[in-house]
Amino acid sequence: MSHDGFATILAGIAGALPADHVAAWADVLLAATGPGHPVEADLIDARPGHAISTQARRLITAWRTEAPELPGVAVALALRSAARVHQRAAAERTDLVISGPTSPSVSVRLTSSVVVEVIRAARQSLLVVSFAAYGVAEVVGELVAAAERGVRIDLVLESAAADGGALRGPSGAAAAFAALRERATFWHWPGDRRTGVGDSRPALHAKLITADTRTALISSANLTDRALTRNLEVGAVLRDPDVIGRLVAHFSALMDPQHGPLERLW
Repeated sequence: MSHDGFATILAGIAGALPADHVAAWADVLLAATGPGHPVEADLIDARPGHAISTQARRLITAWRTEAPELPGVAVALALRSAARVHQRAAAERTDLVISGPTSPSVSVRLTSSVVVEVIRAARQSLLVVSFAAYGVAEVVGELVAAAERGVRIDLVLESAAADGGALRGPSGAAAAFAALRERATFWHWPGDRRTGVGDSRPALHAKLITADTRTALISSANLTDRALTRNLEVGAVLRDPDVIGRLVAHFSALMDPQHGPLERLW
């Protein structure tokens, strides 16, 4: 017998309920012999909350009409399984990140907050890539703290034009991270390894931060105070280990001392 409708409703309920509600409901369902009215009341009493009675009624009605032969233990297992799938999907979900003006109709994360969050999430390694960098004392402080807890840090930063890079001014982006000189590995893209056309010079223009291979921020924002707060910038937080692993592997290949175009600065 197909129980597709009941499965769909259970999946929706599992996605709508907080994790502690799912656990409490599963305990109630384990002791239930069928979809009777006392079970609905027990579900409502198990954990108070907004719209809980509506969700309890949905579950009991669907159970009674579409799968009355199923014991409570089967329904509890199905609810827990659906919740586990939702939790795993949420852990790998991509979030929108912005700087500058916000939209009242769309939920977003702020770039400045996410940068700190990603750095704090690192347990083994951090890869930080930026075109420009200045005025980010908080970011530098977070990177110093990460280094002090044993995180390996690679900083891939654009150089000044005088040193073969594309940044105007007397110094490259590495100057903003002077406090990390003894705590991190700095990388640049030497001018003699860049293939230009005429007077056009390629730039190290990527902006990203990866924490281990679990979390990554890819953004249009440079690591500057203006870009992290006031500029109109857009980015995304990734939590897919496969994608992040490939991103880290790409930069590891670029850093290869034998074949990579990047060179250790210090």
